[in-house]
Amino acid sequence: MTDSWATFGADLHIEPVGPGLRSGLTTALRDAVRSGRLLPGTRLPSSRTLAADLGIARNTVADAYADLVAEGWLTARQGSGTRVAQRVAVRGGADGGPRTPPVRRRPAHTLLPGSPDLSSFPRAEWLKAGRRALTAAPHEAFGYDAMSQGRIELRTVLADYLARARGVHAAPGRIVVCAGFVHGLSLLARVLRRRGVREVATEAYGLDIHRDLLAGAGLRTPAVPVDRLGARTAELAAMRQVGAVLLTPAHQFPTGVPLHAARRAAAVDWARSRGGLILEDDYDGEFRYDRQAVGALQGLDPERVVYLGTASKSLAPGLRLAWMVLPESLVGEVCAEKGGAEWMSAAPDQLTLAEFIASGAYDRHVRAMRLRYRRRRDELVAALADRAPGVFVSGIAAGLHAVLELPPGTERSVVQAANWQGLALEGLTRFRHPDTEPAREGLVIGYGSPAQSAWTGALDALCRVLP
Repeated sequence: MTDSWATFGADLHIEPVGPGLRSGLTTALRDAVRSGRLLPGTRLPSSRTLAADLGIARNTVADAYADLVAEGWLTARQGSGTRVAQRVAVRGGADGGPRTPPVRRRPAHTLLPGSPDLSSFPRAEWLKAGRRALTAAPHEAFGYDAMSQGRIELRTVLADYLARARGVHAAPGRIVVCAGFVHGLSLLARVLRRRGVREVATEAYGLDIHRDLLAGAGLRTPAVPVDRLGARTAELAAMRQVGAVLLTPAHQFPTGVPLHAARRAAAVDWARSRGGLILEDDYDGEFRYDRQAVGALQGLDPERVVYLGTASKSLAPGLRLAWMVLPESLVGEVCAEKGGAEWMSAAPDQLTLAEFIASGAYDRHVRAMRLRYRRRRDELVAALADRAPGVFVSGIAAGLHAVLELPPGTERSVVQAANWQGLALEGLTRFRHPDTEPAREGLVIGYGSPAQSAWTGALDALCRVLP
């Protein structure tokens, strides 16, 4: 039961106390309410959902809930579910003196963007794929890997999958496997710097870790403005020193808009005329809910676009598995930069992912998660319409996050209120390029990150802090 308890504790900030499943769960929940980690009014997962997450009997959870309802810690009403009771806080310690407030080690709920629902990782199917892959693996797969591009088994299935699912012009010889997107970007940054590039443009809203990585390689990162149609790529023509641009065309992070067709064409035209490169971050391109996903930008010009994909959003970031589809002219330089001593993903993990994709398990998992995330986004929109009608969701129905537009001057206070109430979230300003003037205020809500059992509570907590 160790893994199940660990999953639950990570979601609700609870650890089992004492012997026995029922008593341990009861004590852990009671302590979480008493200390304020579970706030009054928080809706708990159903006994069926929590039992499935923990891998224990539903009756065990139901009995623990019943005990706490009888004690007054929880309330249970038909149609409203089980919630934390509205209790008066204890004003003093056992000796009547001031009570020291509990130290909050981590938030009770998180809606931070950037992570999938880790509780939904397909462990059973992954184990089956790993068993088959290791059984069939050649002996040399367990030695020092002289192939800096990555295992040929994975590159072969990736070439087929990316062509089919994302419209990428791919071949095994063009693919380099890397240990996450940041690893791939760091390799490209060093190669570009060696080629004489001095500036890599980045979108006006994006991750500072990417800008910092490029700056650490000696590259300046001027901002490309972003509006409701995505990055304004026509402005690249006026950036005379820029030799490459980092874009998120399928689903701009974090504003949530796709790159307009005319701006996709403008980016490719710029790269051709300037001899530049487009670095395409397709971080969640498989998750589009309102229509068929638009194909990758790389398909327009495979010799001017570097396609970067990852398993971090579709499976889990802890796998440290990502890939680049490179122009032929870059393959040798990137492999030389990566070298035999460069850190990389373990060969068994690469073989497992290859088998996972080839068996069809990857497609099944993506389809299942697409349905789950779409349902969560729909529930988010419906909850806002009912409980916070002054706040609306912008951007397309896609990915694992959404932007909530806020009235001017309210973003900071909402984020602070959420932190005080144990809800971790990020404001839109957090992702703004330092050279960009503030123009919008909002929240970047990662509805993919909570486990299924924690989703309802996180959504309730969000609605309580919205203006």
